[in-house]
Amino acid sequence: MPDASPKVTCKLRLEFGTPVDAEKVHRSVSLDSQGYLTSGVEGRAIVAEIHADSLNGLLHTLDDLLACTGVAERIVSKKA
Repeated sequence: MPDASPKVTCKLRLEFGTPVDAEKVHRSVSLDSQGYLTSGVEGRAIVAEIHADSLNGLLHTLDDLLACTGVAERIVSKKA
């Protein structure tokens, strides 16, 4: 029976200006994780762990996460 566990894992910590900003960004990007990414907020940081079957899969997921996080951060950091 083949091993079904992910072959590649990446842990990532993204720091924000405030815990409130980190929470807002996390809420806006966490809906799209679909089980291949686990994440949470620790203080003013989002801590994420990405699991994939290949390096290409990991890079694709990481690219998506960083792109979405960048957009969310720009929106959250705008001063009203």
